[in-house]
Amino acid sequence: MRIISLSVDGLHQAAQRGLYDWLAEQDADIICLQDLRCLEYETDDDVFHPKGYNAYFFDSGVKQYNGVAIYSRVIPKALIYGLGFSSGVDMEGRYLQIDFDHISIGSLLAPSAFTDIESHEVKAQFFDDLQAHLTKISRKRRDFIFCGNWAVAPKNEDVSNPDQQKNQSGFLPEEKQWMSQLAPIGYVDAFRQGNTDKDEYSWWPSGEQGKGDAWRTDLQIVSASLKNQVEYAVIYKKQQFSSHLAVIVDYDFELEPEF
Repeated sequence: MRIISLSVDGLHQAAQRGLYDWLAEQDADIICLQDLRCLEYETDDDVFHPKGYNAYFFDSGVKQYNGVAIYSRVIPKALIYGLGFSSGVDMEGRYLQIDFDHISIGSLLAPSAFTDIESHEVKAQFFDDLQAHLTKISRKRRDFIFCGNWAVAPKNEDVSNPDQQKNQSGFLPEEKQWMSQLAPIGYVDAFRQGNTDKDEYSWWPSGEQGKGDAWRTDLQIVSASLKNQVEYAVIYKKQQFSSHLAVIVDYDFELEPEF
């Protein structure tokens, strides 16, 4: 099973840059997109519904603001919109999940706190609530894959200039500590299971690959039971469809279609 994840900085812009032509060549089973910056009714064009995929969208209800999508070759058994946090801060980001018999796959856009309308308090509350959610579902008899723009670089090696970025949102000590707590509750970074190369980054705040500081904030976080099923992991660098690069992970796992 191949999963591609990409934060697109606006779906229409990414499409104009050739995103869907590239996706058509990738033979992905699941495609998770984040930061669509459009409403679902604005995706009526056929380009946003590639042949062979079932398309699912969850917009923010606000034009030009967040939103996520999932494309799946296999029709899921169920869809879940949002994370259901009692605090309501999950709606400051966006989350869409598709469920199959024994596995759930989510497209996640976390609040970044990089903009005026996103505060550090909201982001902190989001991740506190998310940790409680991940702890709770880790007891379920199913595996989870959370693909998305987490707005956090997990470790020093995931930022090109860590000393200068230590006081920046996305690389604060408390944020790195939060990411370090994923393993004890049963989750791993799938990319690092299949790729230990240095200088692997997925996001350039400058907007252009190779210019300015670089971060790895686009992650596929998976149930620990899947760690040995990661066969291949790469950040695709040959084309850039947004300020982020696509993350591709192959798993030794097949989705079974419903009959």
